[in-house]
Amino acid sequence: MANVTIRNLNKNYENGFHAVKDVNLEIRDKEFMVLVGPSGCGKTTTLRMVAGLEEITSGEILIGTQVVNDLPPMDRNIAMVFQNYALYPHKSVYQNMAFGLQMRKYPKDEIQKRVQDTAEILGIESLLERKPRQLSGGQRQRVAVGRAIVRHPQVFLFDEPLSNLDAALRVQMRVELKRLHERLETTAIYVTHDQVEAMTLGDRVVVMKDGWVQQVGEPLELYGRPANRFVAGFIGSPAMNFVDVTISRSSGALWADAEGLRLKVPTELDAGLRGYAGKRVTLGVRPEALHLANGADPAYYCFGSAVDVVEPLGNEILVNFRAGGVPMVARVDPAVRVKAHQSIRLALDPERVHFFDEKSEAAI
Repeated sequence: MANVTIRNLNKNYENGFHAVKDVNLEIRDKEFMVLVGPSGCGKTTTLRMVAGLEEITSGEILIGTQVVNDLPPMDRNIAMVFQNYALYPHKSVYQNMAFGLQMRKYPKDEIQKRVQDTAEILGIESLLERKPRQLSGGQRQRVAVGRAIVRHPQVFLFDEPLSNLDAALRVQMRVELKRLHERLETTAIYVTHDQVEAMTLGDRVVVMKDGWVQQVGEPLELYGRPANRFVAGFIGSPAMNFVDVTISRSSGALWADAEGLRLKVPTELDAGLRGYAGKRVTLGVRPEALHLANGADPAYYCFGSAVDVVEPLGNEILVNFRAGGVPMVARVDPAVRVKAHQSIRLALDPERVHFFDEKSEAAI
């Protein structure tokens, strides 16, 4: 296997659209790196440039120590799994998996061994004589992955491979892909718009927006220490709650004030917010950092509100309410009995609040 190095990568189209902007990444040997972001953020374009399917405007891509900018896809020793599977409908599963090796003039015995070994790994030995139309979506996806595995490439590239599957099958395939990666010890770059997929699959995750890399880190690092408001809102489900507040100083402490909301700034965040006294910032609180207040919660971390909508999900309840004039969501224990239009008092976990600069949106 090999590491992949991306240096100052840019992609401009003839219509003037700048799709990828100064991307710098180091994907380590045997690492599973996930590129995630909304549609149009540049993640698939970046992947296609690594594959050689998209021309690079400027920058460098190295696989191992070799610059591959000018190499055709077949000479890059990569294998790509596409969103639509891209299987030949007139060929059997065996023929689909063997085709790439046949084009490279591998011996027949070697091709048979690789296909059989891969089919065993993926549990599709019984499907080798079938045509793609005779397979379910999950089976087709396994064949597409198998076609990549038989190549024994240096790098696997995945372009939203699970997006055409139903929700239950996506969960199953996520587990299988993770297990497969650990077994094969491959270098993999995986593109998705689904942040749950990104968090569960990636050793590290790259969050992109408008062609720019916003943050690179391990999943729990992105969740717990987001670099800016975009990352904070994109990672986590339900999304982080945001309220515009004004920082004020009173009785030797800093306070975050909004309509119907006055919260004490946690002591450990005091230093970073001192320069914002009298200014507006954005307060961020995840739904799971809120709970129904009880006698043990300090009053300065509590606030009252009226419930708009209650969403019972079995293992949890999502309580929709308003604070500071904006809609928010709290994730509470299913044993709690809350009804729409009921007045409640909520408390936040002071160790799990975030503040963001109003203009730059960077974490404070």
